[in-house]
Amino acid sequence: MHPARLAATLIALSAAAAVAQAPRAPTAPPEPVPADPVVKRGVDLWQDGNYPGAIAAWRGPAERGDADAQFNMAQAYKLGRGVPADQRIAESWYRKAAEQGHEQAGGYLGLIMFQNGDRVGALPWLSKASDRGDPRAQYLYGTALFNGENVAKDWPRAYAMMTASAAAGLPQATATLQQMNQFIPAAERARGLKLAAGMRKSAPPATTRVATASRTGRPAPAAPRPTPKPVPVRTADRAPAPAAKPTAPKPVAPKVAAAKPAAPAAGGRWRVQVGAYGNEAAARTAWTALRARSPALANLVPTYQKAGAVVRLQLGPIADRAAANRICTASRAPACFPVAS
Repeated sequence: MHPARLAATLIALSAAAAVAQAPRAPTAPPEPVPADPVVKRGVDLWQDGNYPGAIAAWRGPAERGDADAQFNMAQAYKLGRGVPADQRIAESWYRKAAEQGHEQAGGYLGLIMFQNGDRVGALPWLSKASDRGDPRAQYLYGTALFNGENVAKDWPRAYAMMTASAAAGLPQATATLQQMNQFIPAAERARGLKLAAGMRKSAPPATTRVATASRTGRPAPAAPRPTPKPVPVRTADRAPAPAAKPTAPKPVAPKVAAAKPAAPAAGGRWRVQVGAYGNEAAARTAWTALRARSPALANLVPTYQKAGAVVRLQLGPIADRAAANRICTASRAPACFPVAS
């Protein structure tokens, strides 16, 4: 068998793209952790759409070391709500919260570090998030284990990670798993399936926290798309992104109005990319399915752009980046981000 690597076209963490955390088997709900009432007030303001007010409520507690407030500040900077979007500042707030044991922040920190180019530093955080059952982290960490990039190559564990991510509903992981089948021997795949079963049994239940803002507003970060090749290929340029909602544990998400189909903008120089696939046929099949379940995308015109080993599915034309972000948000597509055409 020739050496193989997964060439992952990974979606940037943006306000528009996210991969929904798939629910685990029902467990008894943990006891809520008491929260600073000021932080909770900020969540209420966020849910009401008063983003500057939420930031004002969170900044003081965050600077004093409240991990929930720090996580919320990171979300705000990542989404560009109430403050200018800034991935580096978001990363710094995620780090402050994660280093205090905020598990959700740790998962997001690994994703955004990967996106910001620190792949070596991201791996320990992605590994922890993978063990807790985060499908985005499992996808990235499984790709690294398959390629042996910045971590020892381990095909059975890579197969286990990708199996768990696919089972959680991440479509890119499902496609990658099929590609792994071409390279990983049957005996090692069987070992991987046993590891995946053990991971499901041992994954800890999610901790319920009281006051974070990730379930409101636009979706937060998202999902990648790998393609294995029989010859070495550089992996992921960008990080996966979280899902149709920022997956923080606390507040109840507000009701969202039904998405209206976006109309193509004649002469627009922007598009949204909603996936990268091994060939054009797969991209066309994906577009058919996506158009059926995402009315916000239905009126856009698809283009199929060959980029090395993958075909990128892009939709447009769109007038500007802000409109592209709004379309991604309304679409709830698992992997969607703006690109200039």
